[in-house]
Amino acid sequence: MRLDKYLKVSRLIKRRTVANEACDAGKVVVNGKQARASYDVKEGDIIEITLGARTVNVRVTAVKEVVRKEDAATMYEAVV
Repeated sequence: MRLDKYLKVSRLIKRRTVANEACDAGKVVVNGKQARASYDVKEGDIIEITLGARTVNVRVTAVKEVVRKEDAATMYEAVV
């Protein structure tokens, strides 16, 4: 699954266009490297998102095309 779509489906970022813009601006890092929106997300990837002064680090636990809002948080786990 594309990185921008994963960020939207997992609800880490609210809209896919915003996720795409964040990737283009270099605010999304996957496994220590800047990632483009077209990056293919796999289980086990570490995603770091910087939005404003806030940084979010998560590990991908599942990649699903469709997920309910209540179950979206099961697609990743926080990394400290």
